[in-house]
Amino acid sequence: MNPSFRIAPLAGAILVACSSLAHADPGPTPALATLPVDLDRIEVRAEREGYGPQATSTATKTDTDLEDVPQAVTIISEQLIQDQGLGTMTDVLRLVPGVGVAQGEGHRDAPIFRGNTSTSDMFVDGIRDDVQYIRDIYNVERVEVLKGPNAMVFGRGGVGGVINRVTKVADGNTYGELGVQVGSFDRARGVFDFGQPITAGSSFRVTGLYEDSESFRDGFELERYGINPTFAFGIGDATSVVLGYEYFSDERVADRGIPSFNGRPVDVPLDTFFGSPDLSYVDAEVNAFSALVEHQFSPDVVLRNRTRIADYSRFYQNVYPGNVTANADGELFVDISAYNNNMDRENVFNQTDLVMKLEGGAIDHTLLVGAEFGRQETGIFRTRATLTGPSRLPISDPRYVGGVDFTPRIDLDSVAKVAAVYVQDQIEFSPQWQAVVGLRYDHFEVEANDPLAPASLSTRDDLWSPRVGVIWQPVEALSLYASYTTASLPRVGEQLSSIPAYADDGNASLLDPEEFASHELGMKWFVQPDLMFTAAVYQLDRSNVVVSDPLQAGEFILFDGQTTEGVELSLAGEVTDRWSVIASYAYQDGTIKDPVKPDARPAQLPRHSAAIWNRFDLDDAWGFGLGAVYRDDVFATTSNKVTLNSFARVDAAVYYTLNPRLRFQLNVENLFDTDYFASAHNDNNLMPGSPRAVYLGANFSF
Repeated sequence: MNPSFRIAPLAGAILVACSSLAHADPGPTPALATLPVDLDRIEVRAEREGYGPQATSTATKTDTDLEDVPQAVTIISEQLIQDQGLGTMTDVLRLVPGVGVAQGEGHRDAPIFRGNTSTSDMFVDGIRDDVQYIRDIYNVERVEVLKGPNAMVFGRGGVGGVINRVTKVADGNTYGELGVQVGSFDRARGVFDFGQPITAGSSFRVTGLYEDSESFRDGFELERYGINPTFAFGIGDATSVVLGYEYFSDERVADRGIPSFNGRPVDVPLDTFFGSPDLSYVDAEVNAFSALVEHQFSPDVVLRNRTRIADYSRFYQNVYPGNVTANADGELFVDISAYNNNMDRENVFNQTDLVMKLEGGAIDHTLLVGAEFGRQETGIFRTRATLTGPSRLPISDPRYVGGVDFTPRIDLDSVAKVAAVYVQDQIEFSPQWQAVVGLRYDHFEVEANDPLAPASLSTRDDLWSPRVGVIWQPVEALSLYASYTTASLPRVGEQLSSIPAYADDGNASLLDPEEFASHELGMKWFVQPDLMFTAAVYQLDRSNVVVSDPLQAGEFILFDGQTTEGVELSLAGEVTDRWSVIASYAYQDGTIKDPVKPDARPAQLPRHSAAIWNRFDLDDAWGFGLGAVYRDDVFATTSNKVTLNSFARVDAAVYYTLNPRLRFQLNVENLFDTDYFASAHNDNNLMPGSPRAVYLGANFSF
């Protein structure tokens, strides 16, 4: 399919297909999970185990069945996380259509949402968790990935999508589980989940992690640990409180992979480390306090207040590969560079939501009125490096063994403040027709100063974020929707760390935020009560992008930056009581409209990608899993000079339940030992995928 692809033809095809389904026998009515406000279970969750949760409180900030959400949403359930032995966000996202993962310099999560890379659009229980680090999912009940701009719910950013981790909290139930995983490349990982009621109205729960592992990459080491206790209690009959604290530490080697030559990764063993693992390291630490207070005025009126205070500290240092050149004899050499960066940030966010259900007339409403206030203080200190040893090394021996001298380069302090109000109405005109209409206003201020540049920035943006969605449910098992959403990204960047070169030029238009607008059509169909098929077709436009003027040095111009169009299909749930499946396919076509390099393709945007995972239970004791991941060719960066080839990888698992308290599983990643490159940071930082790896896990319930 070529860049002239447009939404209308495929949308029409989907709607014709859906229309035929609407007049077919719908089969059994889907048994939807009922999710009322429950003071003993503060966080709304899908009640049914398996791969196909049917409700979310994240997409609309209200308890909403998935078929009533007018956007593409993928939910990775706790059962699926356990079955695949997943531990990181990168592992989770390989099953999500339309979402990829960039390398992130080996020290941060960097998902790619519909052609837009982000390191900040991550949330915990609906609150911003936007610092660059590699997250673990030891304390996660499920991961929700919402595609398309989401500013009406989440505020600035969220331009191509967001990821929300729903954490495990005290809820009045009893928990007792210990999990251990060991295997290839000296992996050793343990997690636990323990909780129980204290009194009739209070309970506690604590989850924890420790991991000490290596990898197939020579010189790589990792140690991470975390603990997350929560405490829930009631105040009277209508008010409940959940308090939590998390400490998380991640220490690892910063590995930026393999460089390229003539448009392809250089031909070296995939475990070859370029640079110095001894001088490349990451130390990230998170201390976060959370509080949720919920008061139920009546069954139809609930007031909810959520607070998160998080202190982040992160240092990373890279000695990494750059350009590869050949001498007169054809021998290849790589240039080695280095730098380091220290960042400290304190986030304080408070959200208040009032949810009211208004019924009784011809039209029913679920009305949300809310406000968010936040403050982010950030300090960034970055150096440039001078290598004291030879910095041009043969690729046959690319380990750097000299020293490094560092000179200060950036010393930036910034304070960002946000005050937002929003209103949303979920309108039910009839059992067949619904609408979701919302509007958010953010007043966003940033003061930033870097005396080393020297440079300063003071901006105040007024961001309006509308959301409009219409849902038609011709039969009970099928819903069709159309939606329009927008989002904005202020000039300080997603990490609040950029002072643009034009900040003091007085050109106000250059300081206006980037804008993103999405049109989406889709369907959600319960093929059977526990199995949902979804389809979405979309166009995402990025505008108000600033680039250097190619005709006048030192000047800058605005242009409409990028268009991504695509189709996403997914199937998730239970085919039978012994067969669970999650499958996805995405077609993505993107064009960058930069006047310097017109019609370039966005970085790491495959035209075709697909994934599937099945679990088959042979009986109550034995089961097995089988799946595959496919990705088409991609360009490493927007330069379009370096290509990562397409690949297909097969994974498998075997499950054995000895008794109700003890179960084992054996996971095999890359069963056929395929060589491939999984991601990139730039044209000379390309990360190979893991060769065959085998992991044995044991889970003990008590």
